[in-house]
Amino acid sequence: MFSLEGITTNVQDWLLMKFNPTMALAIECVIVILLSISLFALLGLVLVLMERKVAAHIQIRLGPNRVGPGGMFQTVADTLKLIMKEGLVPDKADKFLFNLAPFVVMMVGMLLLAPIAFAKNFQIWDISIGVLYISSVSSLSVIGILMAGWASNNKYSLIGAMRSGAQIVSYELSAGFAVLTIVVLTGSLQISEIVNAQQNGWWIFKGHIPAVIAFVLYIIAVTAETNRAPFDLAEAESELTAGFHTEYSGMRFALFFLAEYINIFIVCAIGATLFFGGWMPLHIGNWEAFNHLMDYIPSSVWFMGKTFFLIFLIMWFRWTFPRLRVDQLLNLEWKYLLPISLFNLLLVAVIAILGWHF
Repeated sequence: MFSLEGITTNVQDWLLMKFNPTMALAIECVIVILLSISLFALLGLVLVLMERKVAAHIQIRLGPNRVGPGGMFQTVADTLKLIMKEGLVPDKADKFLFNLAPFVVMMVGMLLLAPIAFAKNFQIWDISIGVLYISSVSSLSVIGILMAGWASNNKYSLIGAMRSGAQIVSYELSAGFAVLTIVVLTGSLQISEIVNAQQNGWWIFKGHIPAVIAFVLYIIAVTAETNRAPFDLAEAESELTAGFHTEYSGMRFALFFLAEYINIFIVCAIGATLFFGGWMPLHIGNWEAFNHLMDYIPSSVWFMGKTFFLIFLIMWFRWTFPRLRVDQLLNLEWKYLLPISLFNLLLVAVIAILGWHF
């Protein structure tokens, strides 16, 4: 059976046979970096095409259908166009920060890949505080956005960056409390232990109503954190042209564009890990025959299937709900989502202490 775990084991054994342990580790790090960059490039192509197809389906139209079979190579053509475009820098911009900002946003995405378990025993770094690491590093992306808005020397860019900063900082609270709900049920911050705790059922099912509430809160909060509609006030075209990346063009703009979709993938991968078992197959109690049948499906397929399901949900939101006003966006977080999150965390703590979960 296809197994990513087997591939990594074979590669490691071959490297240790050919090189000393230090050199083998260095080569493994280079391989991981190259694979991460390749994954980012592939996800950018796939998710942009998926976004257009989902939008077209919801609006009852065809979407991209000219470049390649079924329009499959449309995103490749767009990438080539962006590569060939000249990257302009405004005269009065802070050139150093202007050029640095897109790389900061991309580096945050690359750092967040480390603790995610893509398949059974297929993980870059199984750190013992994986959830805390993800929460801490993900908050750094706002620095790149604020840097881009300020360095552009454009009032629309600065307003968009300030909106994004307020939005991300606010909704991080609800997202964090939703994640803590699963941490309380599991009793661990380690990603591998959270996945293993769902061997006899995913937390979305066996965590009772608090787990369902936490998932709803999480999916709303991360949609806002990634500046996606209906929370895309930081990039509101009718008000701010393109928000914090108004002045960006060429590959610098492409990096911001790619970072948005990478962040969507990462938050959905984390959501799939916490609430839907990550790479863990669907197991139901003592249904041995059913559970054994589910085990035949590769763990990587389970993980990607769950992740892309959540990505579809976020894309569905974009093409269904109208954009909120700034006051509505902040009222939703501070007056509704945050109090519900606090109460839900208290409720799940009681359930965990009394052992009422499955």
